[in-house]
Amino acid sequence: MSDTPKFTVIDRRKFKAEEEQEAKQASQKEAGQASVPEAPAEPSVPSAGPQLVVTEPKPAAEPEEAEGLLPAPTADQSREQKLAYDVAAERLEDMIRAQNPAMGAQPPIGFEHLVQQFYVSAMIQMGAGGQEGQRPRVDILGARQTIDLLGVLAEKTKSNLSEAEDRTLQTVLFEVRMAFLELTSMITLQAMQPPPPPPPGR
Repeated sequence: MSDTPKFTVIDRRKFKAEEEQEAKQASQKEAGQASVPEAPAEPSVPSAGPQLVVTEPKPAAEPEEAEGLLPAPTADQSREQKLAYDVAAERLEDMIRAQNPAMGAQPPIGFEHLVQQFYVSAMIQMGAGGQEGQRPRVDILGARQTIDLLGVLAEKTKSNLSEAEDRTLQTVLFEVRMAFLELTSMITLQAMQPPPPPPPGR
């Protein structure tokens, strides 16, 4: 038996002619004209040699379907949700102030709060803020992701920040990158040290 793969050639023009015939009949029915059926095309006879099968390329999927994303909300939906969110947040703040009368109103959230959140997350992932006397827990890969997110934030907000906001972001980004460099240097040195010798046998 030969190992040569077999191919099948299908003439797509036959199917194209049938599609055109169906479209023509549909247009004639809409216009109120009597359609005259055409003689069916003769079936194609496969040749004795190898045949090539040609398939039509599938249409490209929409970006949302390709990435599995949900459709974006409409402007009205976003506006209604924002109003409902503000009402719920204000209700929650009123409940907290009722339990703690000395507490004043919370300041509005600004860009500096976002940068500070990333800074605190990165430093905790690099072992800061642990309890005294305990070995710090380090998530070096998580810290790298958080620092990279700060870099993305700096790139996407370039030329769109106030001078104070840009200075805060650049300062925080510099500090967390320096802490990352120091930590990775310590990890590299520890990895290069030879293992301790085994205890002498008795």
